[in-house]
Amino acid sequence: MSDDISALRRKLQQIEARHRNGELAGDAYAAEKARLERALVDQVLGEPAAGGKPARPSRRLFASLAVFVVAVAGAGYWWTGSPGLAGGAAQEVSSASPADAAAHAENERKFAQAVDELAEKMKQRPEQAEGWALLARSYVRLGRLEPALDAFKKAVALRGDDAALLVDYADVLAVANGRKLAGEPSQLIARALELEPDNLKALSLAGAAAFDRKDYAGAVQHWERVVQLSPPGSPYLPELQSGIDEARRQGGIAPGATAAADAKPTPATTPPAAAAGAIRGTVSLAPALAAKAAPTDTVFVYARAADGPRMPLAILRLQVKDLPASFTLDDSSAMSPAAKLSASPRVIVSARVSKSGQAATSPGDLIGETPAMGNRADGVALEIDKVVQN
Repeated sequence: MSDDISALRRKLQQIEARHRNGELAGDAYAAEKARLERALVDQVLGEPAAGGKPARPSRRLFASLAVFVVAVAGAGYWWTGSPGLAGGAAQEVSSASPADAAAHAENERKFAQAVDELAEKMKQRPEQAEGWALLARSYVRLGRLEPALDAFKKAVALRGDDAALLVDYADVLAVANGRKLAGEPSQLIARALELEPDNLKALSLAGAAAFDRKDYAGAVQHWERVVQLSPPGSPYLPELQSGIDEARRQGGIAPGATAAADAKPTPATTPPAAAAGAIRGTVSLAPALAAKAAPTDTVFVYARAADGPRMPLAILRLQVKDLPASFTLDDSSAMSPAAKLSASPRVIVSARVSKSGQAATSPGDLIGETPAMGNRADGVALEIDKVVQN
């Protein structure tokens, strides 16, 4: 792998960390991420093949695919029900003049040709996650879901820490499964939210999955978070607001009130004692480790089931400069309505300083955790006092 590719990947990780920490606004982040992704794809496709023969891709054709990486990441196939054409594109094509229709058909032919070329090149470069991701999203653009899913699977096997990739895979998998988000799609969405809690598409689909389960409070919680994070005037907001209104109506949640406060219990709701699950305490950094952390390093405070999956049931994000800090973990800080603190009777509370800003644990991170405890506790003293070795 060339130094250029490694450098571009490092820059992507850096801007992703800055975006998560609130240092880089959404529009600026999207623009810079798009530029780096296009440059990365260009480098990947321009590398020599395994046999050493220089690659000679049609850069103009592959540029059209690289640009599409950005557009498809924000689209919701599950929402539109039309993987090949997003939004009103189909209507626009059907009502176009014969000349415009012919031009569109020629563009589609060229796009399909570029996809076929990319598929051939990926046989020579099966270790390139970026190429598989580009191929998967391009297949989706053509409405070819089966080869898209195969390409997504290969990409995720190589880059399982890419939230956008995980949620795009979940989205297409749900469409292929009859627009059902239950099962593997929801698991992928939960992993994406673990990596990037404010990923708009992951939040949108998590809300849709909650609505399907009749967890209307969860749907409102996720969708209202999307509204809070979205720029004013975003084209999907009216449809999203309609979904929020319908979830409130179905769940008996008063307009303007928080979902957690007004959600009416259903037969599937956990018992009152469990529903009140909340852990309150203080997190601090051991003085002996202070020199190993920078003030802007990310701190994750989270609870997970003592007996069960390690995925956090509730999570908060701080920075080292905030420590010591008080915290409260409850269902309002859940990453997914399918996995809540109130539903797990015994939990372990942890805090970790992430040197990379990533949710996944890495050597050199600083960590501390409590013994197993009930899901209701006050006055918990949590100290970050160990260094992750491997």
